[in-house]
Amino acid sequence: MQTTFTPEQLADPATARSNEILRACVHCGFCTATCPTYQVLGDELDSPRGRIYLIKDMLESGRPADEKTVKHIDRCLSCLACMTTCPSGVHYMHLVDHARAHIEETYKRPWRDRALRRLLAAVLPYPGRFRLALLGAKIGRPFARWMPDVRLRAMLDMAPKRIPSPSRNDDPQTFPAKGETKMRVALLTGCAQKALDTDINDATIRLLTRLGCEVVVAKGMGCCGALVHHMGREHDSHAAAKRNIAAWMDVKDAGGLDAVVINTSGCGTTVKDYGHMLRNDPVAEEAAEISAKAMDVSEILMKLLPDEAAFDAAFSVNEARMDIAGTDATDPRPAGNGPIRVAYHAACSLQHGQQIKTHPKTLLKRAGFEVVEPRDSHLCCGSAGTYNLMQPEISKELKTRKLKTLHDKDPQVIAAGNIGCMMQLAGGADVPVVHTVELIDWALGGPRPAKLGDGLPAQAKSGESAAALP
Repeated sequence: MQTTFTPEQLADPATARSNEILRACVHCGFCTATCPTYQVLGDELDSPRGRIYLIKDMLESGRPADEKTVKHIDRCLSCLACMTTCPSGVHYMHLVDHARAHIEETYKRPWRDRALRRLLAAVLPYPGRFRLALLGAKIGRPFARWMPDVRLRAMLDMAPKRIPSPSRNDDPQTFPAKGETKMRVALLTGCAQKALDTDINDATIRLLTRLGCEVVVAKGMGCCGALVHHMGREHDSHAAAKRNIAAWMDVKDAGGLDAVVINTSGCGTTVKDYGHMLRNDPVAEEAAEISAKAMDVSEILMKLLPDEAAFDAAFSVNEARMDIAGTDATDPRPAGNGPIRVAYHAACSLQHGQQIKTHPKTLLKRAGFEVVEPRDSHLCCGSAGTYNLMQPEISKELKTRKLKTLHDKDPQVIAAGNIGCMMQLAGGADVPVVHTVELIDWALGGPRPAKLGDGLPAQAKSGESAAALP
């Protein structure tokens, strides 16, 4: 694509980067075939190619964002399926991030939009505030029909029926490895996840320590910055990133750091981009180092459990520990005559943002689960951070489509690697929705995931049920 930025414009690093991205686009339109919003709305301007034209015109002219451009950029999920599809390597993520920052700086939204976005930015990244908001939403849910704004109704509807108590595992501390220490890692405990589902971090810590990792929950760590980053609030997202970088560098200085482990793939995509986000900041070197150390939990598990033999050895060790503890040492893996049928939902931030497509499925299969994938697994479920709150109609349509394809596989469980997807799908799924790490933890001696309840059978190799495991 030909561009006409002036030398003065190109002196700005963000504009120079956007110019590189725009010039890589060849107008082929392959991206439209995998864009969820284009499939739902059928408008070229709601496809990556259409949005690229809008962004190009806005940035080249140097003008403030207008209502039309804002509407179509706001409708973008940032699912990044277009990046997976693009044969030219167009880095749409960096381009749309720049566009959102420009919109935030130059466009005055209607007062209701401004108030809502400020509310989300002030609440969601802070677990304590978010927990109070969830409690308020739970109380207000019966009155949702009288809310004047469909987005407010969506927020009330999204509140979970049960708000878990805080987990002390999320407090700053160090969990020693069980047995030989193979790695020292920092765990990003997240923000919204700590309020919505404490079982995920608990399972991650149990599993990693059992496999020989010393796990550090760093003091001073907070939200990764993704939620405000996708709102174009660049100052806030960069501040969050720098806070985390400082916390993890302190971990490194105190005893070494092999990896930053992330079990929410939306956060993982952002942390892996810290090096780009802060490339012109004094902490650029540290940001690049943290990005290089960032790993999805499935990536580190594949390092710790690289093959079937390693998985079987890990189970054998845990079986021995259960024997010592005097507990039931039957194999908790759902193998044998009736493996549990798990529909794997690939979060966009994992399969497109991080290009991790096989690790979770490989781990689940090694654990003895029957793994099935839905049709059109590359398409978004409609969660996308705050998207299901800000664009509830489009999000609802995408959720309906995704659940239909998942239910068509007749699963007993749905597994995903991102808390946003889990909450989105759990609101309409006919079966339990769990994090992949909860199932792997269970398979290697951890407790049965509470979300499974009592109705799901778990066949042990001996033919006995593993439901009685703690």
